[in-house]
Amino acid sequence: MKAMAIPARRTFGTRRSGRGTTAGRRACRPGATEAADVRELAGELGTALLQAMQEGPVREQTRTRRTHGDPACGDGAPLTWYAFALEYLQMRWPQIAAKSRNETNDALCMITQAMLRDARGRPSDQLLRGALRDWAFVVPQPDLRAAPGEVRLALRWVATSSRPLTDLLDPAVTRALLVALCLKQDGTTAAAETQRHKHKILVNAVRYALEQRKLPTDPLAPINWHVAETVQQIDPRVVVNPAQARSLLCAVSYVGGYRRARGRRLVGLFAGMYYAGLRPAEAVAIALPDCVLPAEGWGSAILHRTLPQAGTKWTDTGELHDERGLKNRPAGDTRVVPLPPPLVQLWRESTDTFGTADDGRLFFNERGGIVTSGTYDRVWHEARTLALPTDLVNSPLAARPYDLRHSALSTWLNAGVDPTEVAERAGNSVEVLLSRYAKCLYGRQALANQRIALLLNEYR
Repeated sequence: MKAMAIPARRTFGTRRSGRGTTAGRRACRPGATEAADVRELAGELGTALLQAMQEGPVREQTRTRRTHGDPACGDGAPLTWYAFALEYLQMRWPQIAAKSRNETNDALCMITQAMLRDARGRPSDQLLRGALRDWAFVVPQPDLRAAPGEVRLALRWVATSSRPLTDLLDPAVTRALLVALCLKQDGTTAAAETQRHKHKILVNAVRYALEQRKLPTDPLAPINWHVAETVQQIDPRVVVNPAQARSLLCAVSYVGGYRRARGRRLVGLFAGMYYAGLRPAEAVAIALPDCVLPAEGWGSAILHRTLPQAGTKWTDTGELHDERGLKNRPAGDTRVVPLPPPLVQLWRESTDTFGTADDGRLFFNERGGIVTSGTYDRVWHEARTLALPTDLVNSPLAARPYDLRHSALSTWLNAGVDPTEVAERAGNSVEVLLSRYAKCLYGRQALANQRIALLLNEYR
């Protein structure tokens, strides 16, 4: 609220009324006169305070519009990065998946904090990040009237302290921003994949600003900057052989005791990742009506949806999981996955013992809900300690449930299955498949060595 102007104290003895001068009244009743003047001054103060309170919202709306560069203000105030980021998020939100919304929110928080001026009254970094992440960069934006007072003050400070969007045209500002995106909150270097995600979001935001003519030129173009490279190939140390896989699946059934069946419920889930090469989000979503599970021989499953865990804040439904189509496939596309006999048997035993969820899902928690990543991660880590010797427990071998899928694809390739068929079953392109699993092709390396040796022997 703007500082209130306090009325100047009147000079007694100059004001006239129908009953004589103030000085004259003071001579007769000095106590009453002083009290009347105090009451009059208090009334004037109350009037000024009321006027300031009534004008406060108007000034706040005007200041917000100026900060956002509203042409209606007519003062030519520049558009701030913060105002632009809110606009960009509104445009981008409906177009991206729930997990991407989380990543976009995180990146915009970091960029916004890096684009703040060093102004007076700066809140703590923790408060700024919490206000931006939980209240500002969410669609639909929560009602700020329900926010804690410190959050409202923090966001008001951000709105007035954010640099103009055009400051990105200064190479020094842009380079400092790129450096900030390479760091974690504690100041250490972030993982290469995290850096790439944040850089991509910044690039997309800049492109939108160019498209909307909010920037005259690309501020990233003159910056000599190399995005961190990520390791695309699978570490062969994570791949389990068939004997190790069977031992791990057996150990899962012992986790959590027999009656509660915390592990027994999930044996088939992990088996689907290993024997069918399913991604975790695909295995969680598999339903009995989409499966053919014969008493003998191979079966099959038609995959058409996934249930990735994203968080209630990022999904349109407010649920923890986001229902999506298949990864890297058009909406409505399907993929047929053959099921080897050991997997068919495990899935039949699971349905006979536990039944299915209300929507036909094979795997569910004790209340019938969707299995969360935290649940199956905990079960898997306990199973590793039961199945593996100490030296392997501390190794990267099958450290994550996703490594079961890596093991499946590596096994198929080493068995001599055509890469085109493996890619089709796994839902990958042949190019991605061979580049990611090149280090895991032990059988092909041995075959190549034999052919090279034969060729060399011919010239002895």
